Amino acid sequence: MKIKNILLAGSVCFLALFSCTDISENIYDQYPADEFYATPEGTNSLLAGIYAQIPGEFTRDGYAGVGYAGADNGWYDMNCMSSDEQVIPHRNDGNWQQDFARFHKHGWLPTEGIINNTWNWLYRCIFKANLSIQLLEKANADASKIAEAKVLRSFFYYLLIDDFGDVPFFTDNNTPSDQIPQASRKEVYNFIVKELKENAELLSNTKGGEYYGRFNKWAAYTLLAKVYLNAEVYTGEAKWTECLAACNKVSEGGFTLHSGAADAGSPLGNKYYELFGDVSPQDETILSIYATVDVLSRNVYAVRSLYGPHGITALPYNGWNGTIVPKGFYLKYADNDIRKKQFLAGEQPGGINYTLDVASIDLPGADPQAGVRNIKFYPAGANTGGGASNDFPIYRYADVVLMMAECNVRLGNSGAAKSFIDSIRLRAGLDALGANPTLDDIYNERGFELNWEGHRRQDMIRFNKFLLANEFRTESASFRKLFPIPTAALNANKALKQNPGYPQ
Repeated sequence: MKIKNILLAGSVCFLALFSCTDISENIYDQYPADEFYATPEGTNSLLAGIYAQIPGEFTRDGYAGVGYAGADNGWYDMNCMSSDEQVIPHRNDGNWQQDFARFHKHGWLPTEGIINNTWNWLYRCIFKANLSIQLLEKANADASKIAEAKVLRSFFYYLLIDDFGDVPFFTDNNTPSDQIPQASRKEVYNFIVKELKENAELLSNTKGGEYYGRFNKWAAYTLLAKVYLNAEVYTGEAKWTECLAACNKVSEGGFTLHSGAADAGSPLGNKYYELFGDVSPQDETILSIYATVDVLSRNVYAVRSLYGPHGITALPYNGWNGTIVPKGFYLKYADNDIRKKQFLAGEQPGGINYTLDVASIDLPGADPQAGVRNIKFYPAGANTGGGASNDFPIYRYADVVLMMAECNVRLGNSGAAKSFIDSIRLRAGLDALGANPTLDDIYNERGFELNWEGHRRQDMIRFNKFLLANEFRTESASFRKLFPIPTAALNANKALKQNPGYPQ
């Protein structure tokens, strides 16, 4: 392969600077690729190339449109702005474009840049994963490393079918892009399940250390649980028993809920918020995105929410005056819930007043101080104004606990579900439920616990809440449960079929 070890030769020369002049003794460009990719250095270099896609590799355009979470105009915004938990309104002072409002009002189009960004990012990830798997298998690399690459690929395909349904599917990069066949959602689902079941047990049991931010055995089983959790949406066949079994495997990893105790040293007053700080606590966090300002990704979410002058006074970060929490979502929280501390509403220091009511999110737009703000990810690290160093939790044990509660309720065993949901509530400073939980109890608790972490749209669809009217729009048509295949992708591959309800 042309890739051979140009990378290795180049790195040796740069490290040695001008001493790398006599290549007659060590011909690095002929270093056998199979040998290199069988070494720890080789396997790690390939895996690092895949993992770099999750936060999004920095480009000359910044991080916009790439990555799972931390930046903007990509997967996170597409999935979160379309739910009931957040939106960036167009402001009547002219700030912020209107595409975020279109997502919240379920009026997005196949030409949306955010949709195209998400599609391109995920297929870039899959291409890199395919290449890495091919090189690792050819080199007879350690089975656990091949398994890790396959689990990563499954993660990206899971995100694709969750958003788009039937998608182009390939495991060999030699297929021309305009000839990649479109597989059904169920076919890709079956592939994902098979890959995860075959590879999860091959992964490391290690938590943290060199496996901080990587798929270990526990993260793979959490992913499998998430896939099973939504199986009925993807295939029409529920897999609650299988989801519960996967959750039980995760429980073998010794995870616990992080403390919610009061903490005078925390900006938000409780140890709970350490879960969203600079380093993810390994007692509860199963998989997270590593972020460091100006080095690797960054977390914009608190900075993007606060009004500019207030951000400087409170953090001190210059806020972007963007994301708000809709009033209906905010008002569901009990006042004694420690998770309500993440929200800022009403009068604030410096003469700021964040109003609950937002008259408009598109035309003419919201007043500059309209809307509840969220500082769940209270900025950590250097103040550059372009984001913060808060790591982002992809999977937490709290999510697994709530999945176990949901599966038990759906299997008719609500009594067994109660202890799970009560453990989440008690950590938040609330009383235990007075009766066995209902599905509505589970749905609400998932919203309270996991808001702004990328799960809400999926939960709303599974609980049949996604299409319901809200304060900014009427009831949505059922085709909105899927995003459209981007126009650019349809133009590039004429064999692709657009999702129902959208123009071909």
